[in-house]
Amino acid sequence: MTVNAMLAQYGAEDHDVARVRRLLAAEPDPWRRDLPLHLTASAFVVHPATRRVLLRWHERQQAWLQVGGHGDPGERDPLAVALREGREETGLPDLTPWPDDSLLQVAVVPVPAKGAEPAHEHADLRFVLATTQPDAIRPEKPEAPLRWLPVDEALEATGEANVREALSQVKRLLDA
Repeated sequence: MTVNAMLAQYGAEDHDVARVRRLLAAEPDPWRRDLPLHLTASAFVVHPATRRVLLRWHERQQAWLQVGGHGDPGERDPLAVALREGREETGLPDLTPWPDDSLLQVAVVPVPAKGAEPAHEHADLRFVLATTQPDAIRPEKPEAPLRWLPVDEALEATGEANVREALSQVKRLLDA
């Protein structure tokens, strides 16, 4: 599904969605990492049977966040990017969209400068993925540990307002 089609199904018309729509209209490849604002895709991984969510430590952001990131060259499907990134960052082989493949949230997130890379923004398209094998987690890097938490504890573990909003939505899905 295209990003525009996903946004149409998402239905929200907030400031971040408007910025993503402008990016899509202006850029032939909105995934290019050299753009000051570019697309990324991420996911909140859940284990529905235990009602827990997996968080990953993001060294650059200094925060517990969801998994995900940049598309590789030629990738254009946000869900495919979120699935690939999720599998790479967690080691979980069985990630699947949950409860379906719709967008959970669209958030424009500032990213601080690091080394020669200037500060920029991610137009992050967020999903929910599920696993049936929560004990199979293997962090991709030692500086990016993973933690399974009940959603209420995950809400306390992160201070990012947009992540807290997404976790509140995840909680509603788990409660349904």
